[in-house]
Amino acid sequence: MGEKKSGRFTPFFENTSVGKMKERIWNMSDEEVDRSLTEEYGIPSPGEMDKPGSYIQNTPRADLVKNRRKNDVVIIPVGSTECHGDHLIGGHDTLQVTRIAEAVRRKTAKTGAPVNVVYPINYGCHPPWHQGMFGTVMVNDEAFEQSIMHIMYGLWNDGFRKQIWFNNHAQQNEIEKAIKRFMNTYQLPGFYVAPELQRTVREFFETKEYGGKFDTRFIHADEAETSMGLLLFPEMVKMEHAVDTGPMADYKYFPDGHFDLSAEELLRPNTYRTRAGDLPLEIVATPEGVVGKATLADADKAKPPILAVCEYLVLLQEEILETWPVGTVPEPEKTTFRTNKEMEPYLKEPGSKGWKSVYSLPRIGPY
Repeated sequence: MGEKKSGRFTPFFENTSVGKMKERIWNMSDEEVDRSLTEEYGIPSPGEMDKPGSYIQNTPRADLVKNRRKNDVVIIPVGSTECHGDHLIGGHDTLQVTRIAEAVRRKTAKTGAPVNVVYPINYGCHPPWHQGMFGTVMVNDEAFEQSIMHIMYGLWNDGFRKQIWFNNHAQQNEIEKAIKRFMNTYQLPGFYVAPELQRTVREFFETKEYGGKFDTRFIHADEAETSMGLLLFPEMVKMEHAVDTGPMADYKYFPDGHFDLSAEELLRPNTYRTRAGDLPLEIVATPEGVVGKATLADADKAKPPILAVCEYLVLLQEEILETWPVGTVPEPEKTTFRTNKEMEPYLKEPGSKGWKSVYSLPRIGPY
């Protein structure tokens, strides 16, 4: 995976644009990371959900169309409402992805073609051990997946056919499944991807022994998540209420080493999402809502991973547009069971002469 040189662990970085980007940030000094976050991304900044022109929903239609003609990529932040302890807010997951998406929009706006952002999904589905926890609102998998599919459909109809579903919660499998079901159901040409915050830049959530900033590995409402809150929305974190928790002393846990934790380090044979039945309910094991050591949190620890994920999302939307310039999509006949001729009126700019709404296009998939 990597090697230690002069006492510092260096992860393996692939020789691609993504790998080079990660390596550049990994080798930055703390001062360089600070400067990039502040000057390029405006982190931290107040939330922008009610700031005109920041989201599709708060941008006048005429301005939205002008911007879409320059950049037709859209970021959809996907969060949840769940207990994160007394020191954090129930919308912690949601704010993490929205504040990052806002920062990415701010940077891309400097090019004159800002990426588009839509209001976040505030309620998500959950793993079995979250059931019954106070402060946690669970949506069943089917409702969650159907919601994503219909949002994808509506955005596609409005010309946003390159969609980045940016997630920060234990629902990645369901988002990926919804995207697949969307394609199987509608067979619409486009580019749909679902990056997960923790996995996308997992190297930057490493512990100190492996060159990272953290003392403990990312789990939930702990050192890592609290640090991100302190960086992105410090006004909503109350550290005087932070606590540390550990495993139940009277419970028999399966041996460690089989499952990755929340950051999906890809070190172990299975992701945490592959398990069910063995973990005690959160309301029993950690009624504090914290799994880990929240008192160790520090905003500085979150700066490298937050910069890395911002840079990745900027790179992702750039390379999407380089591959399929504004107004174009992967060729229908090569990527779907639709014909180029059939799709021609539906792929026109919404509202333009000869355009047809995709809602009039018959489905051809199995769902």
